[in-house]
Amino acid sequence: QVQLVESGGGLVQAGDSLRLSCTVSGRAFGKIAMAWFRQAPGKYREFVASMSPTGGIRDYADSAKGRFTISRDNAKNTVYLRMTSVKPEDTAVYYCTTAYGPLGGRRMNDYVDWGQGTQVTVSS
Repeated sequence: QVQLVESGGGLVQAGDSLRLSCTVSGRAFGKIAMAWFRQAPGKYREFVASMSPTGGIRDYADSAKGRFTISRDNAKNTVYLRMTSVKPEDTAVYYCTTAYGPLGGRRMNDYVDWGQGTQVTVSS
């Protein structure tokens, strides 16, 4: 059974930093790409960042470039999203997700398993 458990969300102020974590079980974590998506109230779920199995390839949405960093620890089956200089428009539920294999993408259909999400709320 595949499980993704996210943590690290919360209420922060604009300009603050936080780190989201997602631990995966039931998949060959070291062989699959991982990604983070987010969904704000009333909006579609959107791509935030992705990372190849060994970390050599990282991709970021324009909204995340320069502020967010995706990383992973394959020994811990965990992927992270470091968020800095957060803005109120970053408020959303953040989801981690596993790719079918070593290649990721920016579409939800590129991914197969999803976590339950962790809420990030940024106050101004």
